[in-house]
Amino acid sequence: MENNFCVFILTYGRPNKVITLDTLIKQKYDGKYFLVCSIDDEKLPEYIKKYGDKVVTFNKLDYIKDYDLFDRFNKMGVIIFARNACFDLAEKLGYKYFIQLDDDYTDFRYKFDSNFNYIDRKQIVDINKTFNSMLEFYKKIPALSIAFAQGGDFIGGKKARRLVNTKRKSMNSFICSVERKFKFIGRINEDVNTYCSLGSKGGLFLQINQVALNQLITQSNKGGMTELYLDSGTYIKSFYTIVCSPSSCKIALMGNKNKRLHHRITWNNTCPKIINEKYKK
Repeated sequence: MENNFCVFILTYGRPNKVITLDTLIKQKYDGKYFLVCSIDDEKLPEYIKKYGDKVVTFNKLDYIKDYDLFDRFNKMGVIIFARNACFDLAEKLGYKYFIQLDDDYTDFRYKFDSNFNYIDRKQIVDINKTFNSMLEFYKKIPALSIAFAQGGDFIGGKKARRLVNTKRKSMNSFICSVERKFKFIGRINEDVNTYCSLGSKGGLFLQINQVALNQLITQSNKGGMTELYLDSGTYIKSFYTIVCSPSSCKIALMGNKNKRLHHRITWNNTCPKIINEKYKK
């Protein structure tokens, strides 16, 4: 990996279950990485004891007035503070580029082969090459952030994903630059809130469907934001994006047998269609 890039693993309350780090090591990551922890984490001493100078910290109170949380709640066990702190941490540590990862990824996979045919299961052997390729792509385009696809994007398999493409969203993982700063917004569903809000103003977020990450089932891993999701459910979570983008988002049922409430984005109402200036009359 190049010297001006690092991995930030955002983690809270589970120093003995930083699964993403184990996955990166298994998939031969050899670059710089740091565990991003907030100083209010009761398990912080355990993180420091186990990971030493790989732990970097921030204070949520330093960020609470910097952006709109969309509510009047006092729940602080959310990831948005860490997401926004990463830009400052990268600058402090001397890195221009970084990727934010949650702490519960079980593997990274290719979803298409070299001939752009859909493949179901092919684990990435050397994640460095993948990070480098995505970083080079990111450098060449004006995107605020690009992201891996997620396992759920490929429900339906080959019939659902016959073509390699990109989507106008970034979730869960974010390649970013300190020179392309933006702010995540909304206490919950901050990734969707952000790409909808900034996307409607011309900000470019992209999901790269050639590669995907897999993570533990939502709410099955104690710590992190699990307790908050168990407490409020997906109904309240999804409504944060409606507050953010009422003209392009609504609540809908997701799933076949085990249905749950979730946000649904109408992309034609979300991102502007910019016509080349050569067509100007």
